[in-house]
Amino acid sequence: MNTKIYVRYIYNVYTTRFIYITLIFASLIFVLNILEEIKFFSDNENIGIGYPIILTLLAMPSILFEIFPFIILITTQFFFIKIQNNNEILIFKNNGINNLKIISHLSILVLLFGLFIISIFHFLSSGMKHTYLDLKNKYTKDNKYLAVINENGLWIKDKINEETLIIHSDEIDKNILKNVVITTYNSGLENENNIIAKEAIITNQNWILKDSFKIDSSGKRESLEILEIQTNFDYIKINSLFSNLESLSIFELYKQKKDFVSVGLTISEIDIYINKIFSLPVSLVIFLILSSILMLNVDFKKSKTMVIISGILLSVIIYYIYYFFGLLGSNNKVPTLVAIWMPNLIIFLSCMIGIVNINEK
Repeated sequence: MNTKIYVRYIYNVYTTRFIYITLIFASLIFVLNILEEIKFFSDNENIGIGYPIILTLLAMPSILFEIFPFIILITTQFFFIKIQNNNEILIFKNNGINNLKIISHLSILVLLFGLFIISIFHFLSSGMKHTYLDLKNKYTKDNKYLAVINENGLWIKDKINEETLIIHSDEIDKNILKNVVITTYNSGLENENNIIAKEAIITNQNWILKDSFKIDSSGKRESLEILEIQTNFDYIKINSLFSNLESLSIFELYKQKKDFVSVGLTISEIDIYINKIFSLPVSLVIFLILSSILMLNVDFKKSKTMVIISGILLSVIIYYIYYFFGLLGSNNKVPTLVAIWMPNLIIFLSCMIGIVNINEK
């Protein structure tokens, strides 16, 4: 019989289960997230149930993007359960498709899934996450604050009591802003004063400005060696405002990376996230091979439930391996490439040990 028929059958069975498992995870994400969104808007009587539902739907794709490797792992388990239950592996072998070929065909399919996910799906999910943040920020307590980085440096809009501060800095060096200009407006948006400082220490929300001078609304200039001002920002908050990389497409990530370099912000987290995106197809294939080895080396007919639980526990262990290396990379303990690709290499080499005798199973 034509081998291509069996290959198409393998693809159809796997794709069907991939869709089912993805929908199950999407449903779980929806239930958990909508409860969180309802709690967030619990104090706002003007918001009905529709708004939390919309926000949840907008946030779901970005969460799915993060867990696709584990979706692949569990999908592979259900795929092998299906073909083992019907003794289809024996039929495949009798027609020249051994275990290794099955895994090879699935690897090609999953690689195509991965390429689709990082190109089309990620572009859509990042756009939806951006819309989610834009809509939700209108109802946060910090919606009167704003921070932007562009080719001209760092810009911050802050509000203290009835005064609005527009802050500009050319460069950030850890907890120090360099070449700072602060313009203060009153409640009527009239200019009260301008402060120009060589640097500002932003360890906490009480900024210490050095080598500064103040110009009031009448044009009077006052030189100050040390000046302390109250803001709603410190260096931790400023860095955290730009940490939601899930809302940026690949092109936007590269632009933000360029902007960060121009003002002196660390780009390690951006580099890690970019490499994480590009490594996803490889990660999906590795998770497929790992799950295939597990299913072909375990007598799961005795307890299918235990095999599924083993797969979930394995997912948790692998998650913490990735998380550990990610922390090392974000803290500059190891290079970015090592932080992202080393876990994949470790798991891949482990898989190669288990795949040697896979056709004997």
